[in-house]
Amino acid sequence: MIRLYTEKDFEKMRAAAEILCQTHLAIREVIREGITTLDLDKFANEFITKHKKAIPAQLGYGGFPFTLCISVNDEICHGYPTDYVLQEGDIVSIDNVIDLDGGLADSCWTYTIGNMSEEDQRLVDVDLECLKRGIEAAVVGNRIGDIGAAIQEYVEDENGFSVIRDFIGHGIGKEMHEDPQVPHYGKAGRGPRIEAGMVFTIEPMIAAGDWKMKVDDNGWTARTRDGSKCSQFEHQLIIHEDGPEIITDQDKYKLTEEDLDFIESYKIRNNL
Repeated sequence: MIRLYTEKDFEKMRAAAEILCQTHLAIREVIREGITTLDLDKFANEFITKHKKAIPAQLGYGGFPFTLCISVNDEICHGYPTDYVLQEGDIVSIDNVIDLDGGLADSCWTYTIGNMSEEDQRLVDVDLECLKRGIEAAVVGNRIGDIGAAIQEYVEDENGFSVIRDFIGHGIGKEMHEDPQVPHYGKAGRGPRIEAGMVFTIEPMIAAGDWKMKVDDNGWTARTRDGSKCSQFEHQLIIHEDGPEIITDQDKYKLTEEDLDFIESYKIRNNL
């Protein structure tokens, strides 16, 4: 069942999205070569929970034991934060979900570490562009399949990368994952009709090589079978009659003075 939401619901989602985006902006201030992905997870947990009533919604979800999903290089998604030390040339996708007073916000962003190879940077650039093209197709009257078709054409036909098939976008509102299912591949004109009041994510995961995946022994971390690198970007959209509203657009937000003071204090306390 696809739920349609109201302005009252949207306000809660926007409030959660502000903290989510501020968390990503804060991560930009600390992510670098030499830091571990577990360091990033601990930082994000403290940053989120310092905001009154904000809950890192991925922590404990289905038994997931961390605040962030941090997926590096050949990891597609749901990566475990570990003692892995980030190195120059790494592609790092960080997925974060915030629950604030029952409002949910979900966004993943890919970060690059230091100097990148031309091909790896192109992978990340193509992924961000295909997200934009998917969003452009997310308008009232179109079908969900139009989103995936726009993404797949740009990624595979125009750029020679591959779209991951096993993980897709999703509705979000009362629950973190609900209908509609939003594939990042497929044929235009298929799937549910897009209506005002829908809320869903578009989150294309693309690989430099083949799209087929395997899951690590932890039961969560998915990675490419062929070891090729991946990138993921994700936005959460509210569908209005006049077009989609990207509530997880980081450009809409900024860090407060309190946030900046916290970041500097945290760096000193943790030798970051």
